[in-house]
Amino acid sequence: MDWPSAVPASADDDTGTSWLVQRAWPEKTPGEFVLEVRTPGVPGVRGAYLRHGQFELIPLEDPGLPALRGEAQQGELISYWPYHQAVVRAEGRYIKIFGPGGAVVPAERCAQMEVLLDAGNFTTPTILRQSSQADVIVFSAIPGPTLNELGRVEAAVCDEAFARAWEKWSRAWVAELNGSHGPAARGALDSLPLRSAEWEATKVCRRVDDWLRHNENVPELSSQRAVLRAAAEHVAMNLIGTAPDPVVWAHGDLYDRQIIVPDGDIPPGLLDFDSTARHEAARDLAGLDVHLELHLRNNRMTPARYLTAHTQVLAVAEELRVSPARFDAYSDAIWLRLALSPLPGRFSLAIGVLAERAERS
Repeated sequence: MDWPSAVPASADDDTGTSWLVQRAWPEKTPGEFVLEVRTPGVPGVRGAYLRHGQFELIPLEDPGLPALRGEAQQGELISYWPYHQAVVRAEGRYIKIFGPGGAVVPAERCAQMEVLLDAGNFTTPTILRQSSQADVIVFSAIPGPTLNELGRVEAAVCDEAFARAWEKWSRAWVAELNGSHGPAARGALDSLPLRSAEWEATKVCRRVDDWLRHNENVPELSSQRAVLRAAAEHVAMNLIGTAPDPVVWAHGDLYDRQIIVPDGDIPPGLLDFDSTARHEAARDLAGLDVHLELHLRNNRMTPARYLTAHTQVLAVAEELRVSPARFDAYSDAIWLRLALSPLPGRFSLAIGVLAERAERS
């Protein structure tokens, strides 16, 4: 079942330059989207509007991110969600830009991670600078490739080195989650927000409702709407209908771009703690595993390397005593979220995977 996405794979601006769509977010008004785009041969990304098929680049004078233009001059804009957040890569550092006051909570999370995470398990970025308007945080860079870079089809690394990189992550993850916490670390953990299974189910269903509202006036999507409603009911039932695993520290947005593997005995690097919380261990592991399968299905990772990484994730889940039912429940929830992406082809891929998973179970 396909969804005729309103977002194309590429679009031309008024000068005739072609831009590839990297990411897309629906606006409140149906038929309107904001995009992250790039053009071949030009470093960095840009933001763009898509309004009922009309494409337009967004100037760097983003009213939601007043600091963007000045900070973007420091390096290369590598991530941009217009009006919400951006990341600039500069020499030896990364610059994260928020709306005014938006850096307060991320800075608090980083301070909590300094207390909570064992430095012997993971290397984390150091905050080098914070703006007085609480809209910019500058982080130190952690040397080394990400697991995503190592796993790409075109990566020059050998299979043995790829396997060692995943083993390095798996040992560190198990050690971190099985480690004992002193009073300070326990206090930091207890101060994190609680993300229960009910919270997860509510969030997924709310996103489905938003998708349905955004596409309610598209008659040819009636069958897709019915499929989405049924999938949301199934996901919510599995999340709240089986006994949850114990709550532990969770990264909250774990995938292979967030994990860096330095050379030698340096612990693996871990990035981006904006979403860190107390959650079931299955949430992080399922998210990581779903992204691996997405790479495989999009031909960005070979089957052999997918199997290597997937096996490591499952081994970690077993060692942490993650219930298979909880792992599957969170995996289904993440696939459903991917189905809601406006990017072309994502709906059919994710809904197809959910149908396969339901048939197997």
